[in-house]
Amino acid sequence: MTNFKKVFEHKQSILRNRPDKTRVQVTAQSKLVEAFRSHVKVRDFEVIVDQPANMESTDQGPRPSEYVLAALAACHEVTYRLYADAMDIALDSVAVSVTGVSDAKGFFSLDENTPAGFSEIFGTIAIESDASDDEIERLRQAVNRHCPVLDDIRRPVSVDLKIERIKSAATH
Repeated sequence: MTNFKKVFEHKQSILRNRPDKTRVQVTAQSKLVEAFRSHVKVRDFEVIVDQPANMESTDQGPRPSEYVLAALAACHEVTYRLYADAMDIALDSVAVSVTGVSDAKGFFSLDENTPAGFSEIFGTIAIESDASDDEIERLRQAVNRHCPVLDDIRRPVSVDLKIERIKSAATH
């Protein structure tokens, strides 16, 4: 198994010495293609985002909110792996299961006081390790401080989405 401590320390060194390299910008481009199915491009990858059949869609991919949960679970795993190695804490494996709870009244505008998104997210982090309980707790605290997706969910993020009008092909 690879130890990522060298990667962690190398990245820290680069970022300390090159503050101009600390800002990372990621772009996702999405296009609605049929019913509620979208094709999303991120870097060189394309993913399908969809709604289930009970929404009269094609059910060819997870819903957007399910990708939020998937991103949280995977990001937590990566952060556990990286920080365990960086902190010299034994970690044989890590797996994360998360569940989000939402109330459809918010999305369908039945109650303006009900959030459209998740009202709670809970889950389990399954860790295989010979480390002490104190080491695992130190690791948990480090991950909770440094997991980007967890941070995105917990902290308000500035979002500014502008409308760009394009002419319909039918009006040409």
